[in-house]
Amino acid sequence: MRPRDLDDVVGQAHLLAPGSPLRRLVEGGSGPAGPSSVVLWGPPGTGKTTLAHVVSHGTGSRFVELSAVTAGVRDVRKVMDEARDQAALYGRTTVLFLDEIHRFSKAQQDALLPGVEQRWVVLVAATTENPSFSVVSPLLSRSLVLTLRPLTEDDVRGLVLRAADDQRGLDGLVRLDEAALDHVVRVASGDARRALTALEAAAGGALASTGERPATVTLEHAEQALDVAAVRYDKDGDQHYDVISAFIKSVRGSDVDAALHYLARMLEAGEDPRFIARRIVISASEDVGMADPTALQTAVAAAQAVQLIGMPEGRIVLAEAVVHLATAPKSNASYLAIGRALDDVRAGRSGSVPEHLRDAHYPGARALGHGQGYVYSHDSPHGVAEQQYLPDPLAGTTYYEPTDRGAEREVASRLQRLRKILRGG
Repeated sequence: MRPRDLDDVVGQAHLLAPGSPLRRLVEGGSGPAGPSSVVLWGPPGTGKTTLAHVVSHGTGSRFVELSAVTAGVRDVRKVMDEARDQAALYGRTTVLFLDEIHRFSKAQQDALLPGVEQRWVVLVAATTENPSFSVVSPLLSRSLVLTLRPLTEDDVRGLVLRAADDQRGLDGLVRLDEAALDHVVRVASGDARRALTALEAAAGGALASTGERPATVTLEHAEQALDVAAVRYDKDGDQHYDVISAFIKSVRGSDVDAALHYLARMLEAGEDPRFIARRIVISASEDVGMADPTALQTAVAAAQAVQLIGMPEGRIVLAEAVVHLATAPKSNASYLAIGRALDDVRAGRSGSVPEHLRDAHYPGARALGHGQGYVYSHDSPHGVAEQQYLPDPLAGTTYYEPTDRGAEREVASRLQRLRKILRGG
């Protein structure tokens, strides 16, 4: 099912637009105005080798393929010598596809430089590692780095359906029911090669067990072939809301094992980890609050880390945050406090800002009495002065009522002393 031309390629539309380097390499030749060498960087199964093979079919250039796993400096120099001779004798450029270039040593990569610089070869190199760290600078500066993106679920779904019907694939021997198709797409995780392997295994099971032509690939066939149970989870339906609800309530209820179970269900079903991280941040303030103020720091750090490193490693970060929150002492006092304050504001219970707290810096402010009588807190013992801060209609109102759990116990003790000073008690 490997594509034979660029129009067959699934995904990577950002690299295949008219006039793009890959289009010019395949369709426009490789003369003096031809394309530069390219480094294809992306995760497995996104089409790096496929694009190289499309280049080999589409261009009139000589095509040579090397793997960094097996090739050495001698092999590279042999290709360079042959490419130089082809260019000198026949004016023919060689396209060299080098798979897993990050496995080449500096000396091996340096051996590529003369051919690339003199345009004896157009290098198409593939790597799963960041080229900035795995490719030598002189070679990198002579190449375009093209980043391949993981295939979307729609991309993988279309690819699987095409493979089931295409003569080069299963040629209509099977059809997939919707549940089986969803499972294969989910297990693939954006990897086209994994999707096709999963389809082949599931189709083999269906054909063997039913004896029908065409055979129907069911969810049971897909689960048996892949040895991965399907997660009953609809990211846009009831399961999405039910599982995240159970997750948050498990964290709130301090059941760390249940919280980790629901986290695993969401991750295995392909839930957006950024959505999970946002809910963890909310829970840190709503359910843990001042009983453990460091919980919010952990939650925010986890959300940022997930953005930075992505999946699958992001699952470790999320698990740490979940364990912290679930095992932390709990308080919703801050959550209740802002609710009470908002109720008063929305009900019109606000009043004017006391004059001694108003801004006294603009012209004429002091003549209006602004700032008069204000007591600078740092001039008072303990840095706290007897003074009214709330508007008159709300004087003496209490919004925040700390619990005696965790770190909030100390906050409650200190707050009692603060309010006694502030209110002249």
